Amino acid sequence: MISRNLIKYIRSLELKKNRKKENAFVAEGPKIVEELLQRFQPLKVLGEASWMDRQPWDSITPCERYTVTHGELERISFLQHPQQVLAVFAMPDTTAPVGTADVRTVAFGTTPVVFDDSQLYIALDGVQDPGNLGTIIRIADWYGIQTILCSETTADAYNPKVVQATMGSIARVRLIYTPLLPLFSSLPKDYPIYGTLLHGENIYATPLTRHGIIVMGNEGNGIAEETQRHITRRLTIPRFSTGEGPESLNVAIATAIVCSEFRRSST
Repeated sequence: MISRNLIKYIRSLELKKNRKKENAFVAEGPKIVEELLQRFQPLKVLGEASWMDRQPWDSITPCERYTVTHGELERISFLQHPQQVLAVFAMPDTTAPVGTADVRTVAFGTTPVVFDDSQLYIALDGVQDPGNLGTIIRIADWYGIQTILCSETTADAYNPKVVQATMGSIARVRLIYTPLLPLFSSLPKDYPIYGTLLHGENIYATPLTRHGIIVMGNEGNGIAEETQRHITRRLTIPRFSTGEGPESLNVAIATAIVCSEFRRSST
């Protein structure tokens, strides 16, 4: 039987302030947990016997392990229908001091990011909805984009709802939280920074580079005005419906369309 203190601890990680305090986050379900176990530091794993007995524990970093009943899992799960296993992982470093000798290289945490002509990045300027953020992480993974730059006003990537929406992609996509304006200012003037705006060049008729930063904005307000000043190429996804229609696309859907067009153009 799991203790009340353990239940209280896990449930507390639903809140950002507690995740930050404990430097830990929760993931649920066999697919997500198994992928994270290969890349993140596990702290606690609570699973039903049918799942626990199948795991290669000898090859997994040692951690606290608890075999629980389905009823116990229901008591601690953030899901309406728990899925065999819940795990607590150490949160990776998502901080980002900006500014180095080489303006194309920024030292994020312990690993530098090189803004050269070989990589495409997504930058999120105030994306608030956890479902949207999780879907965008999954989209980035699909299109081979390894790093997402998040403004400080973007939702917390380690919110349980975000982690769940990524379907395991959070194990492969690096999330970096940093003020975007100093980062953009540190890059060379010729470095491409694309912004998705209602008034821009038709993305289907615009030559796109194989590298650069794609900026996606807030669900309601779009890209902030101060951020727009750093955008070197303005793009729009044309609306083909006539008469009355939606004013804009969902930010996650727009991200998928933009990433698809960048990859199509560069093949």
